[in-house]
Amino acid sequence: MNASLIKRSPLIFVVASTLLFAAAGCAHPYYPPPPPPPPMAQVSPLVQLAERNGFMTGRAVGASDAQAGAIFHPRHTRAFHATPGYDPALGPFPVYRNAYRNAYLRGYHVGYYGR
Repeated sequence: MNASLIKRSPLIFVVASTLLFAAAGCAHPYYPPPPPPPPMAQVSPLVQLAERNGFMTGRAVGASDAQAGAIFHPRHTRAFHATPGYDPALGPFPVYRNAYRNAYLRGYHVGYYGR
């Protein structure tokens, strides 16, 4: 072997190992995929009933008010405050009332503006 090559061997080794470590440092880290989303919560029968009753009633009252030329006041209607259709066997009234009124407001908007 050539004498100059033997003298350069440690230098070649240092340069080659530096390049290998630099290349390994540029590799992208592996991130595991995110966990699956939690299962959707089931809506209770009480809330389902309240949403159905509230939306249907709100839509009908909103459409009637729009046709009669009344101003948009969904919170000032008898049905909004009375929250009809409650079944005590399904659960507590405050839960029904809140779900009914939220659905009523959505339904009134749809009925009043025809959307």
